[in-house]
Amino acid sequence: MERMSKEKWTAVDQYISEQFIPPDPALDSALQAASSAGLPAINVAPNQGKLLMLLARAMGARKILEIGTLGGYSTIWLARALPADGRLITLEFDPKHAEVATKNIARAGLAHIVNVRLGRALDSLPHLISEAPFDLIFIDADKTGYADYFHWALKLSRTGTLIVADNVVRDGKIIDANSSDENVQGIRRFNNAVAAEPRVIATAIQTVGSKGYDGLAFVLVTGG
Repeated sequence: MERMSKEKWTAVDQYISEQFIPPDPALDSALQAASSAGLPAINVAPNQGKLLMLLARAMGARKILEIGTLGGYSTIWLARALPADGRLITLEFDPKHAEVATKNIARAGLAHIVNVRLGRALDSLPHLISEAPFDLIFIDADKTGYADYFHWALKLSRTGTLIVADNVVRDGKIIDANSSDENVQGIRRFNNAVAAEPRVIATAIQTVGSKGYDGLAFVLVTGG
């Protein structure tokens, strides 16, 4: 039943993509380059990437921060929502990932508004204070660091900033308080931090699709 469910989810994702996401050379090339370079296939699905773009465009985002670049696939989606004078900063720890992403972003014609910064995110984030606030912050990096990333996202936000975090359901394992999976525990710490923070309102949704069973968290900074 589980195998059949994932087959159906993947087929529906393909249908949605065919309906609403026409072939895109830059995005297709980004995925191919990432695969050829041996990067893990953990990028957002096409319909999720477009959701990020729609959210950024709907809120009129001008400055976006992404924590976790991988091959730059979600970066391209987000950057396309920005105006000509917009800016996106994306943080990546792995030099190989950053190199692939930089080339993908340039191939997509977005190098002028995207800045890939190499290094440990918790080392890079304090240096962004002078460039804050950001209008939208997308967290999609190591799950053990999510609570810390949320802490910094708040510091780099304004009232009205939207923080989106990926992979917050973990195939349903998130409900196991005694899980030995450090990624599950990392997300539980993040969820607890968000739930306890009076300066935000938040929710999370479960998602199914070509990437399996997971979820997204949406956190709106209200300032109080």
